[in-house]
Amino acid sequence: MSSPAELCGFLNVDKPVGWTSRQAVDHVKRLVKPAKVGHAGTLDPIAGGVLIVCIGQATRLVPYLHEFRKSYRGEFLWGHSSETDDIEGDVRELAGVPPVSREQLLEVLPRFVGRITQTPPVFSAVKIGGRRAYQLARKGHTPDVQPREVDVFRLDLLEFDPPRLSLEIECGSGTYIRSLGRDIARAVGSDAVMSGLTRTRIGPFGQETSVRPCDITAETVSEVLVPSLAAVSHLTTIDCDAAMISQLRHGRPVRCPESLTPAEGEPCALVSPSGGLVAIGEFREQQSQIAPRQVFA
Repeated sequence: MSSPAELCGFLNVDKPVGWTSRQAVDHVKRLVKPAKVGHAGTLDPIAGGVLIVCIGQATRLVPYLHEFRKSYRGEFLWGHSSETDDIEGDVRELAGVPPVSREQLLEVLPRFVGRITQTPPVFSAVKIGGRRAYQLARKGHTPDVQPREVDVFRLDLLEFDPPRLSLEIECGSGTYIRSLGRDIARAVGSDAVMSGLTRTRIGPFGQETSVRPCDITAETVSEVLVPSLAAVSHLTTIDCDAAMISQLRHGRPVRCPESLTPAEGEPCALVSPSGGLVAIGEFREQQSQIAPRQVFA
């Protein structure tokens, strides 16, 4: 079993509803001291499912995790609204909401697939002037939350039996599922608040292989640790021999195999014979070399 200081990789944690993402991180941190611990992709307490907890040098790979698509199952209360766009706020039932059929709802869903513009909730972690929007909102201010573009790759209607609405979404980072449900409802003259959310996948990390926090102990953490290479599985992979590894660890570039033709500046994952992540490098076309950007012990 590796000592805590040697641990490097990810835990695919099945965050319980009611827990904050910080609670999940703190739970792991107590088990692996003094290793550094962080997470990729906050889940609100109302949400459960996949939360990637990073340990050791794997915390440096968070930006690559954000490149993966994310999948969610969202539950909504149709014909209701709140200032938070979910049931955490003061939920109000709307009067005079026009009846909407399943067919009418299906007709508007394609508008919300692709590169779309959405306005994040007022109670969100979006930064405005260096402060979080929810911090301003809690003090009685009205944050000037600006619309922004996000990517929605797939949007499926699972159930529509008012007041119950259930959607399955595949999207990019930065997408607010609360805003998506709200905007879909408003497109047909109604409103909706999110009543539940489950993140079922982030790239290769699926809920079917996730681990409950209560099942992670100091003795088992290394057994359920996912190797760092999982965060860069979408990058071009280059196998390194001992000489190449030595060069990389001294900050020197290595020759790119002739069989590979990355684009100029393209990031590549450099891997040891045992399958460990040695470095992230970028291709320099003129020299046909991979220059190390991040080197891992």
